[in-house]
Amino acid sequence: MPSHSPELQPAERLWPLVNEPIANRSFENLDELEEVLFQRCQALLKQPSLIKGITCFHWWPKTKAISFRCNRN
Repeated sequence: MPSHSPELQPAERLWPLVNEPIANRSFENLDELEEVLFQRCQALLKQPSLIKGITCFHWWPKTKAISFRCNRN
């Protein structure tokens, strides 16, 4: 896949949203980092229109809606 072509991999456009709460921060351990990322992903799952607006291109094939469930141990 050519570099610098996020339109070929729409999920790549989500990284700035996911990275937002961890940018310029340090964490005591991996568990703390995991918890922050988990909370951010949970918040993003509640914003499907934001995700769709960033990742859905007019030429991308239409698919059925997918429901995500997250089970956390």
